Amino acid sequence: MGSSLCDQIRNEEIRRRTRVTDIAQRVAKLKWKWAGHIARRTNERWGSKVLEWRPRTGKRGVGRSPTRWTNDIKRVAGSRCKQAAQDRGFWNSLQKTYVPQWTSIAVVVLPYKPKSPACVTINLL
Repeated sequence: MGSSLCDQIRNEEIRRRTRVTDIAQRVAKLKWKWAGHIARRTNERWGSKVLEWRPRTGKRGVGRSPTRWTNDIKRVAGSRCKQAAQDRGFWNSLQKTYVPQWTSIAVVVLPYKPKSPACVTINLL
């Protein structure tokens, strides 16, 4: 790629040039697929029981409600997410909504100040 740290190229641009998938997007897609897989299974299986498990112990800070893995899924698919997962086409279309929502993180961009005047050249591919 022939870039150096002094070029200040954003990670998104490097991923676009090298055709590397963002790991957060990959994790979100796999999480959504697994949730659909578990929702389509019968209730006797342990995966469904773990997904619906409510811990009795453990405390969170003041003002913080217990967040569960299923809360993310229900935010996109609604409270009837198990019924929505039965239709694979519909479930996969909801993934397009879920992934950007799950991967959006508030990022504060600080000005880049190199510690030394020397720049390191990175050669990728």
